[in-house]
Amino acid sequence: MGCAIEVHKNLGPGLLESSYEKCLAYELSNLNIPYKQQFSLPIRYKSIEIDCAYRIDLLVADEIIIELKSVSQLTAIHEAQILTYMKLANVKTGLLINFNTVFLKNGIKRFKT
Repeated sequence: MGCAIEVHKNLGPGLLESSYEKCLAYELSNLNIPYKQQFSLPIRYKSIEIDCAYRIDLLVADEIIIELKSVSQLTAIHEAQILTYMKLANVKTGLLINFNTVFLKNGIKRFKT
């Protein structure tokens, strides 16, 4: 969360999600925190695996999914998206971060399953 706060402090709200993602990846790299960016997430249906082009914005240390948004307000569909990603990836912790807020702490939601 400290990396996200650093990015928001420097850039503020109003940019595209992809800009925040690249800057957050930069901050994680500088701290030698392992992550995967735009990590492909296939769907497993019965005995087959389907690549539907779902992508996790950032998978940190194979333990935390970070889903980034730059929207006026987080909605239930954003929460459903990260919860589904967590289930499909078998990851127990997720952060939904909306950079389009004046105070980033108001745009962070943590999920634990």
